[in-house]
Amino acid sequence: MCNAEVAEQSWVGDVAKQDLTLCLYAAIDLHSNNGVLSVIDEQDYVVFERRLPNSLEQVLQALAPFLKALKALAVESTYNWYWLVDGLMDAGVDVRLVNTAAIPQYAGLKHGNDHTDARHLAHLLRLNLLPEGYIYPREQRAVRDLLRRRFLLVRQSVTLTNSLQSAWSRRTGHGIRTNDLRLLTAEAIETTFVDVHERLAVLSELKLLQCLHTQVDQMERWVLESIRHTPELQALRSVPGIGVVLGSTILLETGEITRFGNVGDYASYCRMVESTRLSNGKKKGSGNAKCGNRYLSWAWIEAANFAIRFSPEIRRWFDRKASKKPRPVAIKSVAHKLARAGYHLIKDGGTFDVKRAFG
Repeated sequence: MCNAEVAEQSWVGDVAKQDLTLCLYAAIDLHSNNGVLSVIDEQDYVVFERRLPNSLEQVLQALAPFLKALKALAVESTYNWYWLVDGLMDAGVDVRLVNTAAIPQYAGLKHGNDHTDARHLAHLLRLNLLPEGYIYPREQRAVRDLLRRRFLLVRQSVTLTNSLQSAWSRRTGHGIRTNDLRLLTAEAIETTFVDVHERLAVLSELKLLQCLHTQVDQMERWVLESIRHTPELQALRSVPGIGVVLGSTILLETGEITRFGNVGDYASYCRMVESTRLSNGKKKGSGNAKCGNRYLSWAWIEAANFAIRFSPEIRRWFDRKASKKPRPVAIKSVAHKLARAGYHLIKDGGTFDVKRAFG
């Protein structure tokens, strides 16, 4: 039991004040411009609940009467949690970032809203059942987020490349390689695409693609200038095909490697493990495939695509797998093995041993 005393007023809407000598638990259901703060006691009694604007000053003011008794506060890991979590932690609040993808849904309610959502998070926090996310150190977030922007631009460039290759194939009857696509001139496009509307569409997409490549190259230069060449990064770079940018993406998305209990937990976080639900030894549908880090999943699959190009041993292993399974499944298998090897490289150091990983 906590012996901290809440001496000031507490409200449930407009309910009158009460004196409490309890442990308190709080949660914020965060949105784009406001959030609902709910504070409960050890009996799940709602001590305070109110919708507040996204203002750190007003949130801290609302929490002030309860800080001495407050055990912890849960915050949803929405896209805009940085300002709130950082500000609360600076104020000395024990903040728990909620892993929203893994949150169990409450059942039996006919009506749910932001207030019940905040209350539910506080309830799970009180019971020590709250699925928590990792709070990345704020000094690492800027570079990590820049690499995430690079990831989005790369995906957009792939979409544009596929569109242009399809247009070229429809008009000429044969394909065009990505490198040749980048070298296309306006004259070549005008000769190939006689129809003015089709030509304008291709020219627009080609200009967008060139712009994306320029921005991706610029981002990579910024990363190369700011990244620290740590022993962990050097260990990852011993994997065939992993360079500074891809290795930095893996490291920054991984965070503290010690937060993973074992290599299986890390592989699961990288979305390398199939999500299934079993009952009595039988498959009963799929689990939550969104659990984990999609950027790490992409990074290790990208590493796998490079590895089969640069390592003959990995290529032979991939070819054997691809002879029995579809190519994407075979690539995912290579990525899974690389992720498991990467876990040990980050944790223990050393260099990549292809025979140990793919023997």
